[in-house]
Amino acid sequence: MATIKTDILIQDSLYKEADALANEMQISQNDLFALAIEDYLRRYRARKLLQSINEAYADDLDLSEQAMLEGMRRHQRQLAEEEW
Repeated sequence: MATIKTDILIQDSLYKEADALANEMQISQNDLFALAIEDYLRRYRARKLLQSINEAYADDLDLSEQAMLEGMRRHQRQLAEEEW
């Protein structure tokens, strides 16, 4: 895999914490930053996928779905009101 050299500006405290973590993990700072970016991108893609799924299911219910939902609500209310 090809690599690209890049420079970043980060706060001194963040740099020190990242440096300590890299030492603890016994990896280079470059590897730590690459792992962090990979993890961030993975979580970002997962959030975008979840958002797309939620949008796909956010449409209004059709009449049969509304009727089924109302029936389920009625049944749930009856169960909640019954004595055990």
